[in-house]
Amino acid sequence: MNETPEAPRISNAYSNYVLGLLFVVYVFNFIDRQVLSILLDAIKADIGVSDTYMGFLTGFAFAVFYTFAGIPIARLADRHSRRSIIAFGLFVWSGMTAASGMVRNFTELAVARIGVGVGEAAGSPPAHSLLSDYFPPERRATAMSIYSTGVYVGVMLAFIGGGWLSSHFGWRTVYLTIGLAGVPLALLVRFTIREPPRGYSDPPGTVVPEAVTVREALGYLSRCPSFLWLTAAASVQSLSGYGFITWSPAFLGRVHGVETVQIGLWLGLIIGIFGTAGGYIGGKLSDRFGRRDERWMIRWPAIQSISAIPFMFAFLFIEDTTWALAAFAPFYMLGAMYVGPMLSTTQSLVPNNMRATTSAILLFVLNMVGLGLGPFVVGLMNDLGADRYGPEVIRYSLAVIGAVGGCASILFWITSEHLPADLARVRQAGAGSSQPSD
Repeated sequence: MNETPEAPRISNAYSNYVLGLLFVVYVFNFIDRQVLSILLDAIKADIGVSDTYMGFLTGFAFAVFYTFAGIPIARLADRHSRRSIIAFGLFVWSGMTAASGMVRNFTELAVARIGVGVGEAAGSPPAHSLLSDYFPPERRATAMSIYSTGVYVGVMLAFIGGGWLSSHFGWRTVYLTIGLAGVPLALLVRFTIREPPRGYSDPPGTVVPEAVTVREALGYLSRCPSFLWLTAAASVQSLSGYGFITWSPAFLGRVHGVETVQIGLWLGLIIGIFGTAGGYIGGKLSDRFGRRDERWMIRWPAIQSISAIPFMFAFLFIEDTTWALAAFAPFYMLGAMYVGPMLSTTQSLVPNNMRATTSAILLFVLNMVGLGLGPFVVGLMNDLGADRYGPEVIRYSLAVIGAVGGCASILFWITSEHLPADLARVRQAGAGSSQPSD
């Protein structure tokens, strides 16, 4: 680790505490973001709109503002206190989540959803940058994977808790409850996380330059083939992932006739347990094999992406509900393995003065493609094919989006071929200059 007189040593125990607390923040991030999926049909019936409108609400209404707010917020995080930015964002998105429970129509719910997106834009980019300073490169993929498993725990709690609360007290109570719960967590982040020096955990002798502009960051990334191919691969994977995570509850309800509470329980447990396992295993494999050959930092996602496809089709086309859910477990576990290696590799591909900005740029593309298009495209296909296929149309819509996701395997593999040269370039830039170079 880099140590300076102004930077007293940070213990492993405290680093793990920060990781744990940011993990909890990320759990709340995805509870507030994804609880809409389990409430989708209840809200649709209450306010009277189509699948296309609900796809817009779950996708673009959130993603556009989330992604566009992310870059300026990340710019602040590359210059100012990251823990304060995370705490303020958590306060905002929790308040807007609570407000979602008091809306009277679709327009008001869309506005509240936009507010959640703007607040959540302050979550991940500063957290990625913080964790890169708390954990050295050889432990970074594992730390990022542990952090990223907050997705699956958050979705699990959203599905189980949201399904139960909705069934007993209505969907509005769900939003009020989870929104208000985030406020004390924001205070804990602000007053217990310390702001480490930039580059604290990078190799000794690494230069810590001034933050660059967005234009400089984009110029640097445009000359980094690994980043470009990785972004393309992760975008395709995200398109499939968000399509499934949003519409799988509706699929089980419409095609298999499963009640909301049972959907929340079974999907929540599978996503929480197997998603967390996949995320953790993906990071460990990336760290272990990446130390021997840097290409394997991202080759595991290539393998898992294509391996998940047979289980995806089994989930959609097996008629027995129990066996369909059994197939969903390995499908989701394999689909979760790319997240930690993707985040860790992205952070390692850039100098430490542009990590939050790079994370925001990556998330901008991923969320516009995945979160924006994924749920919307499935909802649109549902409406277009409803007259011909009836309730079964959702089965075919998900099959199309899932098959497209399998193409990410090729893109991840191409990324791995460029990785050693690009990692060497950033190490040279960090050791030898104050600005990113070719």
